[in-house]
Amino acid sequence: MKNKIDINKIKIGVVGAGSWGTALADLLGSKGFKVDFWVYEEEVKEQILEQRENKVFLPGFSLSANLFPSNDLVQVVSEKDLVLIVVPSHVMRETTRQVTDHVSKDTIIVSASKGIENKTHLTMSGVLKETLPEISENLFAVLSGPSFAKEVVKKVPTVVTVASSHSETAGFVQRVFATPFFRVYTSDDMIGVELGGSVKNVIAIAAGIVDGLGLGLNTRAALITRGLTEMRRLGLKMGANPRTFTGLAGVGDLILTCTGGLSRNHTVGKKIGEGMKLKEILSEMHMVAEGVKTSKSVYNLSRKLGVEMPISQEMYHILYDNLSPKEALHRLMTRNLKNELDDR
Repeated sequence: MKNKIDINKIKIGVVGAGSWGTALADLLGSKGFKVDFWVYEEEVKEQILEQRENKVFLPGFSLSANLFPSNDLVQVVSEKDLVLIVVPSHVMRETTRQVTDHVSKDTIIVSASKGIENKTHLTMSGVLKETLPEISENLFAVLSGPSFAKEVVKKVPTVVTVASSHSETAGFVQRVFATPFFRVYTSDDMIGVELGGSVKNVIAIAAGIVDGLGLGLNTRAALITRGLTEMRRLGLKMGANPRTFTGLAGVGDLILTCTGGLSRNHTVGKKIGEGMKLKEILSEMHMVAEGVKTSKSVYNLSRKLGVEMPISQEMYHILYDNLSPKEALHRLMTRNLKNELDDR
């Protein structure tokens, strides 16, 4: 197992140079690790090489000299002890399928991407297990929690969770990422951690709509609370530990994404609440708001599994059926009255 080698000498590859991937790569580089860093855009690679800055996705921050950006995906993942994957969920399968034959079978694979695949309804670790079939299930891990990229790169105290079905893998990844400003807890509940990180983005768009409509703090607090209930319902149906949703990857990330001004998903929702159309909003954004695509997955998955998720389902109708946010709110508020703790 990897924890039997010198952790300071491990070879690391990071795949994905959006804001979150760049922040995590910089964190590892700042710890002294030499990080091979896959960057899709030639422009971004040159910026990091020449100016030590990712001006497209994380402008204004000087990046570690230990980052070695490359457009060669195979080179970045080959002969590595640990590969961190931080690409948008909708390109996870396409990206990792390209390296199926190049990742060593004893490489630890860590996903920090948040989303549920539209067609298969798989979480990102589920996609990775299909595209990297030679990797033992014990070597997969996921990292999630309340963590805006800009604050991590500023070294603001941040706390996250890393989950793996194998405790040694979780512990190893914990030690790789932990710093005095980035505290990492471990968990064995991969599905719960991933569902928390995915569903919270859908609820965050709803919270943005609430703010865009000017509905006030009462409404937003209620939305977050009932959104947490929906997250927990889906998790229970899929075998997650319900305690996960009271932790960092559940309520912690949900609160951050629903209230923080740096949240892309909240921003999308707020603009919808203010009257903008989704297509127009997305055309103005450089980065991906994962909740838009995840809302479709959550809608279809909840219907398939028979899980009651009214907020998530109304969000799907707003985003994909052009339902008026005010009409969605009315439908939610006039549903049949029931006991708060009735999870059916």
